[in-house]
Amino acid sequence: MLFTQVVETSAAVAATRSRKTKTAALRALLAQVTPDEVEPVVSWLSGVLPQGRIGVGYRTLTALQAAPADDPTLTVAEVGTLVDRIADLSGPGSTGLRNELLSDLFTRATAYEQTFLMQLLGGELRQGALEGVMTDAVAATAELPTDAVRRAVMLSGQLPRAAAAAFTGGLDALSTFRLELGRPVRPMLAVPAESVESALDKFAGDCSVEYKLDGARIQVHRSGDSVWVFTRTLREITSSVPELVELVHRLPCRSVVLDGETLALTDSGRPRPFQETMSRFGASTAHELLLRPYFFDCLHLDGVDLLDLPLSERLASLERVAGVHRIPAVVSPDQAAARAHFDAALERGHEGIMAKSLSSPYLAGRRGSAWQKIKPEHTLDLIVLGAEWGYGRRTGFLSNLHLGARDPDGGPPIMVGKTFKGLTDELLRWQTTRFPDFESHRDDHTVYLRPELVVEIELDGAQTSSRYPGGVALRFARVLRYRPDKSPADADSIDAVLALLPTRGRNTTTQE
Repeated sequence: MLFTQVVETSAAVAATRSRKTKTAALRALLAQVTPDEVEPVVSWLSGVLPQGRIGVGYRTLTALQAAPADDPTLTVAEVGTLVDRIADLSGPGSTGLRNELLSDLFTRATAYEQTFLMQLLGGELRQGALEGVMTDAVAATAELPTDAVRRAVMLSGQLPRAAAAAFTGGLDALSTFRLELGRPVRPMLAVPAESVESALDKFAGDCSVEYKLDGARIQVHRSGDSVWVFTRTLREITSSVPELVELVHRLPCRSVVLDGETLALTDSGRPRPFQETMSRFGASTAHELLLRPYFFDCLHLDGVDLLDLPLSERLASLERVAGVHRIPAVVSPDQAAARAHFDAALERGHEGIMAKSLSSPYLAGRRGSAWQKIKPEHTLDLIVLGAEWGYGRRTGFLSNLHLGARDPDGGPPIMVGKTFKGLTDELLRWQTTRFPDFESHRDDHTVYLRPELVVEIELDGAQTSSRYPGGVALRFARVLRYRPDKSPADADSIDAVLALLPTRGRNTTTQE
């Protein structure tokens, strides 16, 4: 297959907001790929490289001086081979050889292909074929149930790998994907709930109500004497958290997979700031800042996978193997008991509560609303799109943030507001130092960023507005913290912002 066909499909997907049209365009291309082309094509059109980071920065790419080819001749296989070679380079002389290979690749590419490569290699490709849309396209092309493909993605952690299995072996190949000890499972996520009462009504009281901690998501695996610890983005951090490894070693089991949160506590038992917990994930030793785990789910125990069992049964297994480390929870509470648990969580310095359906299986992502989170204030995880230079005491600092919500159909983030509220002097200095590393372009007033950074925003609600593309704007938004544990795919969607609009007056458009 010619590489230009991938580029043309990417452009077609980017040109529409219709999920149906995106899926159709992807399906038309996928129907033509060979088995060897499936993984790179699916990966590229999902906006990522199969090799992960390849040591090429945006500035390196923009510095290339390569005249484009007149006609498209590059094939998918040739591009994949060249990128593989670039990714494998290391050691003395690797920088020069990397630049030579990049120049060779770009010289053989047309101007159209060069633009796509610049965005793909620089991590800035946002053409709208994110994982959900691509999963639908893979299932449709292979004529398989979408749920079967989604499950394979959850268990393998890799959509391209699941796609290759779907195309070459169908349901039989997809069914071979199992929970594998030492390989992380895509995490199940929660959606916001309006109130404690609405969450209980949703589940008719048949739910577990748990503390929502101000910590970091972890998934721990154990097989005999081997232990692995992963973050919510599936990054392994085992060597950075020896106290968690030791604790899991002591659990009364032969094998286990637990889902939970971890955080550092003060001497009084209250949670330390989130940034202090996250600082441990890059450390080589524990020093004096010890992490404590709070587990809320059990996905495997002693050779038995539990993913498909209802939460009530998974919690019974969790209690048996790690009850002393279980997150504080009440099961099937009435509204008074749930409200009391919510108040107790806040009193102890936590964010709020989670309400989870006791009948729900474990499903990756935010599918459905089996898990709901309730906080006293509205908070959203949004994508930083840019920052304006400050004035007054903020002169010389990048200050006012441009904020975007995730497009659930895979398009570029949708801008929903700006804010400089909540930015401390320390954050202003950090932004001014770090934002150029994510810069895509700038003008006299603003530095625009590639959509890679996620920030947690507290707000009073939302209002309709013609000022921003989504037709909605944040009300009294303030910065709480950056979320290095989250990628743009984990950010809240425009639907979550729209859900905060008041039920009355939605037809009244206002200027923010």
